[in-house]
Amino acid sequence: MGPVPAGVLQTLALIGALALVYVPLGTYMARVYSSRRHLRVERWLYRGIGADPDAEMTWPAYLRALLAFSAVSVLFLYLLQRLQGFLPGSLGFASVSPAQSFNTAVSFVTNTNWQSYSGEQTMGHVVQTAGLAVQNFVSAAVGMAVAMALVRGFSRSRTGELGNFWSDLVRGTLRVLLPIAAVAAVVLVACGAIQNFSGIHEVGQFMGGSQQWNGGAVASQEAIKELGTNGGGYFNANSAHPFENPTPFTNLLEIFLILVIPFCLTRTFGVLTGSARQGYAILATMGTIWLGFTALMMATEFAHHGPALQAAGGALEGKEVRFGVGGSSIFAVATTLTSTGAVDSFHSSFTGLGGGVTMLGMMLGEIAPGGVGSGLYGILVMAVIAVFIAGLMVGRTPEYLGKKIGAREMKLAACYILVTPALVLVFTAASMALPTPPDSALNPGAHGFSEVLYAFTSAANNNGSAFAGLNANTDWFNTMTALAMLLGRFVPMVFVLALAGSLAGQRPVPVTAGTLRTEKPLFTGLLVGAILIITGLTYFPALALGPLAEGLA
Repeated sequence: MGPVPAGVLQTLALIGALALVYVPLGTYMARVYSSRRHLRVERWLYRGIGADPDAEMTWPAYLRALLAFSAVSVLFLYLLQRLQGFLPGSLGFASVSPAQSFNTAVSFVTNTNWQSYSGEQTMGHVVQTAGLAVQNFVSAAVGMAVAMALVRGFSRSRTGELGNFWSDLVRGTLRVLLPIAAVAAVVLVACGAIQNFSGIHEVGQFMGGSQQWNGGAVASQEAIKELGTNGGGYFNANSAHPFENPTPFTNLLEIFLILVIPFCLTRTFGVLTGSARQGYAILATMGTIWLGFTALMMATEFAHHGPALQAAGGALEGKEVRFGVGGSSIFAVATTLTSTGAVDSFHSSFTGLGGGVTMLGMMLGEIAPGGVGSGLYGILVMAVIAVFIAGLMVGRTPEYLGKKIGAREMKLAACYILVTPALVLVFTAASMALPTPPDSALNPGAHGFSEVLYAFTSAANNNGSAFAGLNANTDWFNTMTALAMLLGRFVPMVFVLALAGSLAGQRPVPVTAGTLRTEKPLFTGLLVGAILIITGLTYFPALALGPLAEGLA
């Protein structure tokens, strides 16, 4: 079988697997977040932190709890790295430097998982498991909690209450993420991923020297790394490393884990708002963009320009031969259209236009299907904007799910979509204008600019993948990417929760003959168009200087 049909069959198999779990998992998550019952272990946790899980919160109270939890998480992870040299299981590694500790703590707490270090040469077992792996769970659960708060804003009326942050956090971790990750970890171990707490092994003689391999609890971290759309790898090669991703089957499994919760949350949204069709409309929007990007990526990477590509059957530079061009293309699109950031190939080695596809996927706001939780609330904000545009076209007050979209709602939605582009473009411009930061780029010209643009696009969108080639372990990039991650994660959440509070306080608007039917294909097309046009107008000049200039050269 040729590489192109193999890539198409992998895509179809992935769609089939996602379709099988869509209804049961989406419905189960709706029951999890709407249940009034607390498990015994959950009650223990609530007592330990002194929280009342049944106390409803307004959006400012919800935000304060979220920010307090995230601040404590950053401090804990920072101190854990700074004290690594004194901890057991450190594998002899020294404590992490202050700038890198801050960057890494912010990275994992914001669900970005940007890594400016080599994991197998920097982090010991305690930091990897008690620090990074724990944040893989709870940072994902925070994103799901914010999404549920926005969904309640649409489903509730004449109230300012959006649920309870502590209850949403604990339930998302214990009832959704933990059981699925446990099963996935067992499957990964069965397929060859490692899971141990062994030390450093010195193996073989290579060019007069030996090679050192680390052990570690890799499979368990790999599972939640993908399921929680985190992306931080145990090893520097990330999911291209055979200890993390041994076979083509595990590669497809990891792509499935990346996509499954973000796609299934649209079912959860439909169930909780009382209209499954609304969930299907959002799913269709996500699916259309994801399939389009996958097809575009395969087209760019299978394009046979020159004898080397013709002989290899595609652009194989920087890709694992066990995955091929098809598997690597599907993975690259999945990881950049979500907030995952895991890589099974080097995006810097993709064709010029292929690298541009990965960047554009993040620039969309990672909403197709997006990160765990963040993808759903991101596309719902875009739906609010699309409804407003439609209302302007027909000359009536826009409505979405029975809620009027007025000046306050549009201001909050506009602020949401402006935050990330501002961070990306301002930080990229500063890095290129100052004398020292451009020296971190490995390549000159358009490709070097793409390395810097990709880094801040990845950081501000809380993706975490790297273009490769950029030396980001400098004081400038450690500090600036950390600021981009913090602002790119929490400032949009402020606007989302404020929007949820505004919607929840409204009275429902009755459906009339003039109401835009947002569950119809017409609205799906309008939403897809709004997403692509807004992103294109925002980022086209920057893309023209980087991947487009390189691809057309």
